[in-house]
Amino acid sequence: MAFDCPEIDLEGKFVLPGLIDMHCHILESFAPHFVAAGVTTVRNTAGNVLQLKDLIEADPSAPTPRVYSADRMIDGPPGLWGPSSSGNFVAPSKLQARNEVKRQAAAGAKFIKVYGWLPKEEMEAVVEEAKAHNLEVSCDLLHSYNVNALDAAKIGVTWFEHASGFLQTLYPSWNTQADQEEWDKINWAEPNEREIKKLCEEMIKYNVKLCPTLVLSNQIMQYPDYWNPQNEIIESIAGIEHLNEQWGNMSGYMKEMKTQVGLIEAFTKKVTKTYFDLGGTVVTGTDTPAGIWTYPGAALHRELELFVEIGFSEMEALQAATIKAAEAIGLNDIGVIKNGAMADLVVLSENPLADIRNTKTIDMVIKGGKVYTQSEILENTPNQTDFMERYENFELEFAKIMEQEEIEG
Repeated sequence: MAFDCPEIDLEGKFVLPGLIDMHCHILESFAPHFVAAGVTTVRNTAGNVLQLKDLIEADPSAPTPRVYSADRMIDGPPGLWGPSSSGNFVAPSKLQARNEVKRQAAAGAKFIKVYGWLPKEEMEAVVEEAKAHNLEVSCDLLHSYNVNALDAAKIGVTWFEHASGFLQTLYPSWNTQADQEEWDKINWAEPNEREIKKLCEEMIKYNVKLCPTLVLSNQIMQYPDYWNPQNEIIESIAGIEHLNEQWGNMSGYMKEMKTQVGLIEAFTKKVTKTYFDLGGTVVTGTDTPAGIWTYPGAALHRELELFVEIGFSEMEALQAATIKAAEAIGLNDIGVIKNGAMADLVVLSENPLADIRNTKTIDMVIKGGKVYTQSEILENTPNQTDFMERYENFELEFAKIMEQEEIEG
């Protein structure tokens, strides 16, 4: 698809392909903030494709990101996030797990997401059905107690969000709900590099892909002095009441969260760098808006900084957010600057290869060939009262759809 794009004098500027957030949970209320931050594509790792229909089908030049989305996550009983809803499905059997994959495929999901309480047999059923629809399966095994990363890789799961499940593989008696005695058995300060490398070598045999979302834990660990750049995007996000209320409520649990997250963080960083050094696929993501102050769009810039802090070069970090990310999901027309590719570009005033923090020096964003300033993009932020009304009504509407499908099926 070709787009008309004006000639622009970029002498003295630095141009990147549009950035890609490979793990987020997008909503219309903050969708423009991704593009304002130079994030022109997002991989939505669980949500509801019907709820995101307008974003998914938006014009290529719209001031909202391209959305590559899963549908609701598939979990096991009783469901970490509660009973089945528009955002999660609690599968009580292999048959119902398969049927949910079929429904999601028909609804337009680009991949399937499973959660950590899904039993092994049900996960096998999900993967088998997903393969029949040519869909990859992603997992979040952070809270899993019956399936570890190697188990999931052998089953055929492709994506490992938060680099999760690796801990349970090396420490079978450990899980996030384990007694303190099990936590104390692990040397968290000095992760066993030899065992981590051995496990990463085994995981690479299955061609799995990691999205570690380092910013998620880092914001928690830095609290109350969390990363908080003062710019136009952050100022606009301050006006999104439901996000700030969510983060504010979460901050009340920081003492408990820091204790566990701080232990896991060092392990995740070591897995991330080891897997990359061995030639594995590692991409950038944020889990926005989970945790605390994971600013839509802006948080990806902090993720890039953290990649560099753990040993990625500036170029390697940028590739993990552009061409490598796009290739990992089979999209060849984004994440690159070349003839025939989407005209998604970020124009910077400072060189990010000299200092990765310069990715924030955005002069303009080009989305689908249309040139925007950050202010112009943020002017498209939805009215929050109207958004919340639509959001609250959707759960009831979706429940009716599911009830009707159950009657007919």
